[in-house]
Amino acid sequence: MRKLILASAFGALALLAPVAGSLHAQTPAVQAQVAHDRVLPLQGGQNFRDLGGYRTRDGHTTRWGVLYRSGAMNGLTDADFLYLAKLGIRTVCDFRSIEERKAAPVRWPEGQAPRVLADDYGMDTMGGADFRQAGSWSAEQAKAAMAGQYPQMLKTFNGQYRRMFAQLLAGDTPLAFNCSAGKDRTGVAAALILTALDVPRETVIEDYLLSNRYFDPKKSVAQDDAASQAWKRMPPAVLQAFMGVDRSYIEGVFKVIDGHAGGAEGYFRDELGLTKADLLKLRKLYTTT
Repeated sequence: MRKLILASAFGALALLAPVAGSLHAQTPAVQAQVAHDRVLPLQGGQNFRDLGGYRTRDGHTTRWGVLYRSGAMNGLTDADFLYLAKLGIRTVCDFRSIEERKAAPVRWPEGQAPRVLADDYGMDTMGGADFRQAGSWSAEQAKAAMAGQYPQMLKTFNGQYRRMFAQLLAGDTPLAFNCSAGKDRTGVAAALILTALDVPRETVIEDYLLSNRYFDPKKSVAQDDAASQAWKRMPPAVLQAFMGVDRSYIEGVFKVIDGHAGGAEGYFRDELGLTKADLLKLRKLYTTT
């Protein structure tokens, strides 16, 4: 049962309505701008967003059209694949487990497939919270479990995050990275990238919270399996804690980074193998004046 719950929590296997909208208020004009520029206009896309347009602390701006974050891509249509082909995406870092990839394979058209990088791991190897009793939890307990899981992801996916940065340093872009929902494993990856590019902390968190608006659980499941039945029995507030994102989740990641000797720069150096010169190169490649 723990494996089902854990795979569902991070794979977003839900049948209910999408989680409530973004946690930060925006005017209609700003919402339209975000929807048009930030989220790709894909028929079968899941939380597929461009990381361009964010101001850095030194006044630069992250480049549009080179860094993309997404949920699972198995729902993409022929028209979607044509659209992505025009974007020229060269590399995809797929953080999903072997079970998730088998359950929701992405069938790239011949001649359009980017280089896909993935590791064969099982969801039951992730460690962290014991989700076997999640059906009886309160919303506060569910949030605490999710918040506790996030720092664990820094360790579990360290190798995949290192490989992602290696691709970025090599210029193997445009690059997209994804998990199933595009909010947890992908959310940590996006936070790492934006932090490496010197985007202010609050902006990084705002990007993370956009998954409350753009992740649609209904797109993730079309079956009546045991995991889905488990979700149906959960109280709505508990389900939202798993299916949404919360500031406390990503703050657990930043607590680890900030607590490292040397702060973010020390963390990138010691845990991700990124020297100061590497960080400067990343900013030169992926930001503009």
